[in-house]
Amino acid sequence: MTAQGLNGKGCSAGADDSPSLHGLPRSLFRKRLDVVILFILSSASLIALGLIFFFILREAFPFFRRVPLVELFSRTWLPTLEPPRFGALPMILGSATVTAGALIVSVPIGLAAAAFIAEVAPGITKDVFKSAIEILASIPSVVYGFFGLAVLAPFLQSTLSLPTGRTALTGAVILAVMALPTIASLAEDALTAVPASYREASLAVGATRWQTIWRVTVPAASSGLLGAVILGMGRAMGETMAVLMVTGNSPQLTASLLKPVRTLTAGIALEMAETPFGSLHYHALFSLGALLLLITLGMNWSAEWFRGRLVRRHRR
Repeated sequence: MTAQGLNGKGCSAGADDSPSLHGLPRSLFRKRLDVVILFILSSASLIALGLIFFFILREAFPFFRRVPLVELFSRTWLPTLEPPRFGALPMILGSATVTAGALIVSVPIGLAAAAFIAEVAPGITKDVFKSAIEILASIPSVVYGFFGLAVLAPFLQSTLSLPTGRTALTGAVILAVMALPTIASLAEDALTAVPASYREASLAVGATRWQTIWRVTVPAASSGLLGAVILGMGRAMGETMAVLMVTGNSPQLTASLLKPVRTLTAGIALEMAETPFGSLHYHALFSLGALLLLITLGMNWSAEWFRGRLVRRHRR
């Protein structure tokens, strides 16, 4: 029996360490294979981003060869006239106005909702609020746009005595509702991830629950909260359908929330279908896409740099 057991163990060990087809032990070969697979999967997003960059810049390059870059930041967008004008400044300002208005509304409400769910709400209430936020996140953008067009725009028009309800304010409110689930859900995850020992230590020295939330939990989760705001900002900046339906799509230079505006995404969606393939107008629309992509990446990188500073300061 002992010999058989020893032989069994010896066979088992030999099976585990037997060479594979590549001349390596099976365990080491599996580890290396796992590393390769994980590397490929993690690189997929970078590869996709690189391909998107390449495609957009390739299609926008003919425009920049024929039109000076400064022309893109002029005030008049009339690509069908002769000579055409490709001033995207009204659309850039329109995107900035609508996005800023949405963040002013959604960030405080989203962070407050996250703090309530993570720190205050009891079990059943927490489940109800989390389910409501998830439902808001699952609603298609065209439904938000239809609601804004049929309900919110007439309401704002009659309440504020406006010539039209399809304004930047309507777009900002709709985008705020659309960005709210992203901000609240990710911020709630960041607050929940703070170790319970932080809260217990704060309460042990006599701090109230509000003081613990404001001075302990929120600073500890600041990097995650900033990440939630970044993704919410990206959600608002990149939205197309809802903004196209409720902002009026007027390429005028204004920073007022009470006037119609056109965003970069709406401008691309409106004109791409009617633009001849390969024309200067076609490449100009891709230049708008490249500009939007660079603006979004610039804001994300700036926010990530600031988030890194917060993490390093918290670790000290």
